[in-house]
Amino acid sequence: MKKISLRAEEMQASPIRKLIPFAVEARKKGITVYPLNIGQPDIHTPLPIREAIRNFDQEILAYSPSQGEDFLVEAFSGYYHQNNIKLAPEDIIVTTGGSEAIFFAFLSICDPGDEIIVFEPFYTNYNGMALESGITLKAITTYAEDGFQLPAVEVIEKAVSSRTRGILICNPNNPTGTVYPAKALEDLAFIAKKHDLYIIADEVYREFTYDGLHHTSILQIAGMDQHAILIDSISKRYAACGARIGVVASRNKLIMAACMKFAQARLSSPTVEQWGARAGILMDPSYFTPILEEYQRRRDTVMAGLAKAPGVVCEVPTGAFYVIVKLPIKNAERFAQWLLTDFVSENSTVLVAPAAGFYVTPGLGLNEIRISYVLEVAKLEKAMNLLAKAIILFKKIEESETVSEKASTANA
Repeated sequence: MKKISLRAEEMQASPIRKLIPFAVEARKKGITVYPLNIGQPDIHTPLPIREAIRNFDQEILAYSPSQGEDFLVEAFSGYYHQNNIKLAPEDIIVTTGGSEAIFFAFLSICDPGDEIIVFEPFYTNYNGMALESGITLKAITTYAEDGFQLPAVEVIEKAVSSRTRGILICNPNNPTGTVYPAKALEDLAFIAKKHDLYIIADEVYREFTYDGLHHTSILQIAGMDQHAILIDSISKRYAACGARIGVVASRNKLIMAACMKFAQARLSSPTVEQWGARAGILMDPSYFTPILEEYQRRRDTVMAGLAKAPGVVCEVPTGAFYVIVKLPIKNAERFAQWLLTDFVSENSTVLVAPAAGFYVTPGLGLNEIRISYVLEVAKLEKAMNLLAKAIILFKKIEESETVSEKASTANA
């Protein structure tokens, strides 16, 4: 029998999705499962987007241009200018979601065996994209105790090697909820210019900042025209994850020409969804005001719930809608599965994402989970009460097992 490829063997299962079969089985038993594992907003996709798709009347559903439809590229350019990000239509390529945009960036700047510096924990799918692209992610660890902020310039520079081609950041950050200040981006720009590297900036959560903070784009940093590649998506901004419309953008003409070749190789992005995306982009920015207020309430609900579980370590996230939580247990992977197979309270349980898959360094994240606060407040309150109970109970189970193991060893 022929073997599958080494690439396929090494591809990790998604920590966000791999426990879903256990959740399905729990639901079959009539158990309510609160999903805190995935960034799928429960806020309705805006009516203008849905109406635009519903009323799309092109008689032939044809391929769109590889760059994207003119009407959408121009709408994106206008949106970026509103956000003080100077991008002309020719600096933008529409992609099939933000994931494809990251692929295009990787493929455009790296050869197999090259390295991209990332800051762990990071969006777990970067791992899969790097493996498929034949590149290595070189991780620099950030820590919950200091809010997962970026380390000093000299620490980052130590990771730069002859194979380093770029630095990848997500700002605001998935999975940590950290918003990087302008000074941190200026430090990255200094490193990029000094070592002739690219900064790939995943900015899909641009609008989602709290506590009076504001997002700074890598393209707002002086001198980055030739070094910055912006990744974007409508998925979270307009609660339109299934539309699969993203963007790769840069003022570097060589990079955009390379990305265009990859765009042509896959032909085009979805045509109907591009028309819907345009409708969303053209909405008044005031759309986001109540949305952000709602997400801040959800964040505060999560933090209040975590406070009920002694020994939990996490800083208050200031962006996106995620938080990495360090638990007072040993094995978060086992805990996450146990929640779905053994734990139930008031005929309910929760689904979380074990955080080890958000790291490259072996052994890290083993006692951490990622929580996505995309449920309405009433559901989040119930979910967090369940989670707090479960953490306390599972800690006692682990402690009991440790005592039994020691007793067994002593009697051996």
